[in-house]
Amino acid sequence: MITEPLLSLLPDGIVVDRVEVNSGLVTVHARSADLTACCSMCAMPSGRVHGRYIRRVADLPLMGRIVSLSLQIRRFCCLQSDCPRRIFAERLSAAVPDRKRRTIRLADVQRSLALGAGGELGSRLASRLAMPVSGDTLLRLIRAVPVEPALPARVIGIDDWAWRRGRRYGAIIVDLERANRPIELLPDRTAETVAAWLKDHPGVEIVARDRAGAFADGVRTGAPQAIQVADRFHLLRNLGDAVGNALNRHHRGIRAAAKAATALALPDPVPVKPASPPVSIVLPKPPTTRQQHSLDKRAARQARFDEVVALDAKGWSRSRIARTLGLDRGTVHDWLKAGRLPSWQQPSGDSTVDVHGDYLRRRWDEGCHNGVRLWRELRERGFTGGASTVRDWLRRLRAATPKSAGSAPAWKTPSGRRAAWLVVADADEIDETERRFVDALIAGSAELAHLIDLAREFRAMIRQQQEERLDDWLVAAEKTTFAGFVGGLRRDLAAVRAALSLSWSTGPVEGQICHLKTIKRTMCGRAGFDLLRHRVLEAA
Repeated sequence: MITEPLLSLLPDGIVVDRVEVNSGLVTVHARSADLTACCSMCAMPSGRVHGRYIRRVADLPLMGRIVSLSLQIRRFCCLQSDCPRRIFAERLSAAVPDRKRRTIRLADVQRSLALGAGGELGSRLASRLAMPVSGDTLLRLIRAVPVEPALPARVIGIDDWAWRRGRRYGAIIVDLERANRPIELLPDRTAETVAAWLKDHPGVEIVARDRAGAFADGVRTGAPQAIQVADRFHLLRNLGDAVGNALNRHHRGIRAAAKAATALALPDPVPVKPASPPVSIVLPKPPTTRQQHSLDKRAARQARFDEVVALDAKGWSRSRIARTLGLDRGTVHDWLKAGRLPSWQQPSGDSTVDVHGDYLRRRWDEGCHNGVRLWRELRERGFTGGASTVRDWLRRLRAATPKSAGSAPAWKTPSGRRAAWLVVADADEIDETERRFVDALIAGSAELAHLIDLAREFRAMIRQQQEERLDDWLVAAEKTTFAGFVGGLRRDLAAVRAALSLSWSTGPVEGQICHLKTIKRTMCGRAGFDLLRHRVLEAA
């Protein structure tokens, strides 16, 4: 009753003799259904059996159990007199290949696990699915099948990815018209490698890339007919770098604008009539990392002390309590004698900083609240403690100092890179203080005001893809400190114009690079180029 259903599940041309079912293993004893076999060299059929042997092959699991095919293989005598091979073994169906320990369908499933999860993780998953296999075997299964060549692509995106940042890079090519799938992984990002790939894959009409010169040279050499499209995000990044370099030359103007923005942000003091102090609830500050560590250690000691008291109440001897809890007998004796958990924390009045308390309070009232600076001053007065001791002492003083109702956190002066973003951002993308900073920066320098207007115009031109405004903007900007940025745009002018007229970008390529990095980092150092290429191109 079991043989007939199994016969329909097993590969064609195999007859089941019997089935053995153990706790986690199903062994299927089978043989070939053919009465004759053909010689592998002369193709002469023969029915003369010379001998038999057993071949074991793993197959797909059955109801959570491992399946092993125990195949009876016959050896035949070749009937062709002049054939050099006298004895040959019969060949089974294509589902059970020669000299393999697994069926083709099991190998396909295990290879899919390897492509999705890698070697070691795939091995653990396969074991849970009753298809045990080692991680090294899974990696060999990946390499055993060559990557199928991709379909010809018309629109591609290309970008680099890091084997090791700052030292070694590769390149990835993505078909932007077919579901943004990666179609090739290159071992480096040189112009020669890109040009060689494009020559081997004619038909590329549009190439979206970043501003890298190597990619531009490679595309011009390998596919001169292709339209190059500069990525708009990278153009805006180049603009941000140019604006940041310009603002870095105006440190005084940035600091003055920051002071003006914060001065306007502070509210005018409003006289308040004296009245009874309002009832307010002051929430306790969360403990610092150091204080939390101390509290955790004390809680652990308190729990141990409670165990000692509980066991002593049950009548246990102190030696038995010490052996059971892993404590010293003297420690158990001292705890029970004291009746409480001893504390090693020094009282605040005995702190070595208290000797200099009057000096610290006077400097605090003068406005010096920097703990490191006060610690250095105390060292000149003979203090031998550490800076953390002084900070802890000042923390109590800071907690006791009342805060003014109108005090507000200080607004940090932005760096040149941050200021470059603020001056080109839309009004709804920044807060009120940042808007005041930008207005003060524009009002303080006519040169900066002109540069900011040019930067905003270029950002709007890129975002709205207004190609007709590009020439006028280049003429206006090349006479300013943006001359270097303008020179780079002119050298890549055709790609910049295409970016303002076509919708293609390298955004999908960046997404595939994130996927590539995830695969590379989960392979625990086993991501050689050939293996990584298989997983990126086939598991996408």
